[in-house]
Amino acid sequence: MDITITPGRLSGTVTPPPSKSQAHRVLIAAALADGESVISNVACSQDIEATMSCLENLGAEFVREGSTVTVRGMGANAMSPLRRLAYPRLDCGESGSTLRFLIPVALAVRGGGIFSGRGRLMERPQKPYFDLFDEKGIFHEQKNGVLTVTGMLTPGIYQLPGNVSSQFVTGLLYALPLLDGDSKLILTTSLESADYVSMTLDTLKTFGIQAKWENTSTLLIRGRQTYRPCDMAIEADWSQAAFWYAAQALGNPVAVEGMNPRSIQGDREFLNWVRMVKNEPITGGFTAPIWGDSAEAEPPSSPAGGCAVSIDVSQNPDLVPPLAAMGALMNGRLRIKNAARLRIKESDRLSSVTQVLTALGAEVAEGPDFLDIQGKERLAGGAAVDSWGDHRIAMMAAVAATRCEKPVTVLGAECVAKSYPNFWEDYEALGGAFS
Repeated sequence: MDITITPGRLSGTVTPPPSKSQAHRVLIAAALADGESVISNVACSQDIEATMSCLENLGAEFVREGSTVTVRGMGANAMSPLRRLAYPRLDCGESGSTLRFLIPVALAVRGGGIFSGRGRLMERPQKPYFDLFDEKGIFHEQKNGVLTVTGMLTPGIYQLPGNVSSQFVTGLLYALPLLDGDSKLILTTSLESADYVSMTLDTLKTFGIQAKWENTSTLLIRGRQTYRPCDMAIEADWSQAAFWYAAQALGNPVAVEGMNPRSIQGDREFLNWVRMVKNEPITGGFTAPIWGDSAEAEPPSSPAGGCAVSIDVSQNPDLVPPLAAMGALMNGRLRIKNAARLRIKESDRLSSVTQVLTALGAEVAEGPDFLDIQGKERLAGGAAVDSWGDHRIAMMAAVAATRCEKPVTVLGAECVAKSYPNFWEDYEALGGAFS
């Protein structure tokens, strides 16, 4: 589906969809529980559909009524015929969370699985798991876009890097409590996206699972634990709200409702990034970080009244598309740094952000792990831009289009269904005009 946006201001009130990151975690915990859980405010995006489908193939049951999902956990469903099939086939769609979270879970509950996916999913790195599996004697083979893993996880020491993806940490945190002994998960590098691990630990605690930090690099996970069922509601998603906050920062009077300001979701940090780009004080009275690397004492010159801001995105990489849209239209310059992991998302996001914003008339310089953006008052527009099959790139283009001179055509706009199926409906309800 291609859509052509007529530039204009958005206005009104919007409630972002439920958190995809929290829903993945809660549904997996409920599926592992010994009993029935009722999870409300679940948005069945393509990624969440993939997770539920895989969990059904592992032995859980789901009953959906509107946005409420009743989960009958595997512990309460031990006689399911699915539980008697060896090595279930698990189609993860395009969801990296589904794939990486469920690889260890499948090993723990079924002795393995056969994983497949679409788009770039099966190209995304799994080396931290593969290195562990080689050490633990677990078979893994990936060919023709299909990954097969078989074997048994055993309690003990699990070492893996923290700077590839926190998803590997989360996957092991779900599986290790099911083993018949205690385990330690040791990070060999600093942990990036640490707030996502905090979200995982919070969910585990809610479902009765004990896992805690022994020190800054070691997690202790007690074995022989049982997930307890729990009824809860999913929070609104800060990573999706970021697009509306970016639109707000670009002069669109959009009010964002339904957000939990004390959420454990790390992507709430976007509000501080908005303040930095607008040259306003951020929470706690801190000043905006200096430009570039720590050795650089002075930022480059900026327009009168403008600013030069450098933002480290290593902990919140999903926020780069809305941040870049703001940077392209700020009064000053923005460096987005420590962003190498964006090259292994649904698209190479450093490249796709650069290409889309440049096509709209922005000034963007791409580096190996950074973007340098010189802001403008308005962008020319008048271009067709490829979404690259990436939901966040399509939404970025829609936000930037509100400050373009000429119409913007977004190719493959249906890709927003991966995380925000109602995005275009909400965009239109706020006054966005497209055909």
